[in-house]
Amino acid sequence: MTDDLDLDELAADLADFAPKDKKGGRSPREERIIAGFEEIQRFAEAHGRAPAHGESNDIFERLYAVRLDRLRALEDCRSLLAPLDKQGLLAGVATPAIEPVEAVDDDELLAELEGMGASDITELRHVRTAAEKRAAEEIANRTPCEDFDSFKPLFVQVKKDLDAGIRQTRPFQTMAEIQKGEFFIVGGQIAYVAEVGEEFTTQYERRDSRLRVIYDNGTESDVLLRSLQRALHRDEAGRRITDPAAGPLFAGERGDGDLASGTIYVLRSKSDHPVVAAHRDVLHKVGVTGGDVAQRIANAKFDPTFLMADVEVVATYELYNVNRARLENLIHRIFDPARLEIEIKDRFGKPVTPREWFLVPLFVVNEAVDRIKNGSIIEFEYDPRTASLKRTGQGTYLV
Repeated sequence: MTDDLDLDELAADLADFAPKDKKGGRSPREERIIAGFEEIQRFAEAHGRAPAHGESNDIFERLYAVRLDRLRALEDCRSLLAPLDKQGLLAGVATPAIEPVEAVDDDELLAELEGMGASDITELRHVRTAAEKRAAEEIANRTPCEDFDSFKPLFVQVKKDLDAGIRQTRPFQTMAEIQKGEFFIVGGQIAYVAEVGEEFTTQYERRDSRLRVIYDNGTESDVLLRSLQRALHRDEAGRRITDPAAGPLFAGERGDGDLASGTIYVLRSKSDHPVVAAHRDVLHKVGVTGGDVAQRIANAKFDPTFLMADVEVVATYELYNVNRARLENLIHRIFDPARLEIEIKDRFGKPVTPREWFLVPLFVVNEAVDRIKNGSIIEFEYDPRTASLKRTGQGTYLV
């Protein structure tokens, strides 16, 4: 058996016994019973014995054992199958109770089968696996988080990061890894993995851990890692929230699965305007484009956005998996205290005030980009007096 056995698929496999052509006017119910018994016969032929219950036995054998018990217990089934029972399988005594096995994901499935009526012996319908039930119960079984005040700032920041495009939400991949410090969306709540307990191995060689998960509504739950995985996988709205540094936000090369979003560009003006000429070394236009930068600036000298003059590109940063508009807005908020206030006339003589030029040294722009990549930008704001990013701890420009 593999670690990630899907019991839905297993139930479907066992449920769909191909109906045979009718012989002797048998009813569909009788055909299903015979087909189910033939499965048991094939097992007995392969193993030299009847299927039996027990923790150490394969799940298929245990399912066949449940089915055989039901066939032995029902008089009409015994009468129907007796002429076919060349191996003497019906001679045994039906087991009065199925031994529950919590370590395996089929315990509820076995109980469900044991309680089926005669017409349902070979049909596994509406069966919910124990793993799914445990996952749902553990996620739902939350208690108030006594120290939520220490976690609340994390949730506030994550929401700001999502709004700013610094973090993204992505569908949860089946049985993907879950680590301490990660954020997810499950059951309509943002969940934070605060603690990961010591890893242990189950009886069937499955790795698992106990997690402490904090939710943004002030509750927490003590869940198994595999339970959270299943809950995220089953939740159509379940998402993983990316880390600010996960996958290249800006990179020279695109990583696997990354979607190109555009380019951040930093320009320097060649204008002979007195104000521009006096501050040329520290005056930069910072913008974001989804197209080619060279094409974007091709007609700069006719565009008031570019100060009606040619420009030179002094830096570019490739952009992946982020919202361009939100990122550009974030950058402009950071440097807003140093925004250039200048009025120029367009080619028709109409006064225009460009809004994307900032009196910021290039090395500070580079630092801001690096801090956006690693998520630390929320702790800084630009100080025009010192021409540097200063730590604030508030991130007020994101509000």
